[in-house]
Amino acid sequence: MIIETGHYALALALAVALLQSILPLWGTRTGDSALTSIAVPAAITQFLLLGYAFAALTYAHVVSDFSLVTVAENSLTTKPLIYKIAGVWGNHEGSMLLWVLILAVFGAAVAIFERGMANELRANTLAVQGWISLAFLCFILFTSDPFLRRFPAPFEGQDLNPLLQDPGLAIHPPLLYVGYVGSSIVFSFAVAALISGRLDAAWARYVRPWILIAWIFLTLGIAMGSYWAYYTLGWGGFWFWDPVENASLMPWLAGTALLHSAAVMEKREALKIWTLFLAILTFSLSLLGTFLVRSGVLTSVHSFASDPARGVFILVILSVFIGGPLALYAWRAPSLSQRSVFAPFSRESTLAVNNLLLTTCCATVLTGTLYPLALEALTGDKISVGAPFFNLTLGPLVVPIVLLMPLGQSIAWKRGDLLGAAQRVTVAALGGLVVSILLVATVRGGSVFAAAGLGLAVYLIVGAFTDLASRIWARGQGGRVMLVRAVGLPRSAWGAAIAHAGLGLTLMGLAATGWGVERIATVKLGQRIDLGPYQAAIENFRSRQGPNYTELVGHTVISKGGAYVTAVEPAKRSFPTRQTTVTEAGIVTLSFGQIYISLGDRHADGSIDARLFWKPLVTSIWIGAVIMAFGGIVSLSDRRLRIGFARRAARLRVADSGAAPEPAE
Repeated sequence: MIIETGHYALALALAVALLQSILPLWGTRTGDSALTSIAVPAAITQFLLLGYAFAALTYAHVVSDFSLVTVAENSLTTKPLIYKIAGVWGNHEGSMLLWVLILAVFGAAVAIFERGMANELRANTLAVQGWISLAFLCFILFTSDPFLRRFPAPFEGQDLNPLLQDPGLAIHPPLLYVGYVGSSIVFSFAVAALISGRLDAAWARYVRPWILIAWIFLTLGIAMGSYWAYYTLGWGGFWFWDPVENASLMPWLAGTALLHSAAVMEKREALKIWTLFLAILTFSLSLLGTFLVRSGVLTSVHSFASDPARGVFILVILSVFIGGPLALYAWRAPSLSQRSVFAPFSRESTLAVNNLLLTTCCATVLTGTLYPLALEALTGDKISVGAPFFNLTLGPLVVPIVLLMPLGQSIAWKRGDLLGAAQRVTVAALGGLVVSILLVATVRGGSVFAAAGLGLAVYLIVGAFTDLASRIWARGQGGRVMLVRAVGLPRSAWGAAIAHAGLGLTLMGLAATGWGVERIATVKLGQRIDLGPYQAAIENFRSRQGPNYTELVGHTVISKGGAYVTAVEPAKRSFPTRQTTVTEAGIVTLSFGQIYISLGDRHADGSIDARLFWKPLVTSIWIGAVIMAFGGIVSLSDRRLRIGFARRAARLRVADSGAAPEPAE
């Protein structure tokens, strides 16, 4: 009964989405307030219906109801509960239901928390959000029904893909989806502004918190996905420039540019047209990622489906929601005037240059990702575009971005002093230069580019706080006064500095890969393998039984200079239901670096093929990403960026002055 009502709720959500997408928009066009007011209850109702449908599907997975096709194909009675729940979105149908549920969450959040927003803007935004929901609900119900029954029901399921039976799966997809789908509400705000033809600083204040939320979750989702691939796939790498990995990186790059562009628009009412374009581009790239994962055009561990019918359906959605808004943008954008003018050397100009560099990075990744697919479709030739291409093309773009970040923070708005700003970042620049020189002089066998990258990271970390330090510190002032100044600074300023420093920490981890050590060998029991400053030796093998698998564990001792340091246990796991064997890497963290051991085939003489790595500072890659997200959270806590604050502040100012309220725009 629960399953049937869940299916009914999903169908009913489609009807509500249809009403939400048409009636409020018609109400704003005709001035009918009754139709306009339908947007809010429709968005909330759609969320409740989809929440119930998702809960019903989760229930089916937990109780192992194998009469549902998606449960039978992706679950098992003996599978641990956490993986039964994670299995809800570990397949195409369930993941799409989660996708559209998050879409409804953002629509309901705008309906509930932005009640002070101008009625026309909110109604149009929720109507556009309804269009997106309508399209994807049609996709789910007509091509990817998660409640499809199978009779007779099998006695046992086929189990979930062993690669996905990992705690990372319970975290990575929801985080990534919130980031992906979160950009939809920003897209809806942009299209709503184009429909009404009204765009000002207030619009930027409304939209910035939603950009931040999507950016925070997308940052965490990419980082979690990178770490999941690192320790689950057994290849020893954290990024392979896989097309699906690139599909998540592209909206992050565009979203980062959008975040900074919206700040310029709010502060100076500049870059209006560019900000709208980035809002459309960010969600368009998220849709492109959905198409790549689910169309069958890619063969990847990340991909969900290979049904051409699904691919065609998503391609139609992609065309409508990219082509339509871009056509509207081309029509409306010229009428949106820009009143603000700024000097060539100002904070606006540095943010604009960084925007261009970020979007160029995004275009480069897009070209490298789609070119092999386009070439194969047109000529049948297959080529691979991998790390060498991306490293060589993106490297020269990343360097000026990093150099400009501390400099831009130190330049004033509208008209800045370039020499003064350069002097303020001198300490950071000297610190980075000294670190690079010392590394080149003292580290043997490393890359000069690695030393330069580490110096650049130090420059970025120190430079991130240079502007704050200049605003806090004053000659002759005591510590108490400086503490008061520090507390009094806007949280958005602290958040930006923390996020930039987090990026520097990630850059540090990436640069340190130049000093990593890799060994690929056939290892005998007790044989010591040198890994940088450490040695690793596999002492013995033993079998171990898991809930739905068996594994061969290699007990490995890590030593340094003959002294015991720790032990690690890499393994090979066999899943009998799926008849699949996967590698479970053995990883141990030592001073921000990691020993990484992955087992291969075992031989008759007792030896085993293995890949062994020493990765210095590798953990700072993911620590830096978490710090970036934390910086976003700190910025989000700034009262100016709290959801709904802009309108409440306007009402308070009107109340204090006793003047009549301005018309909502």
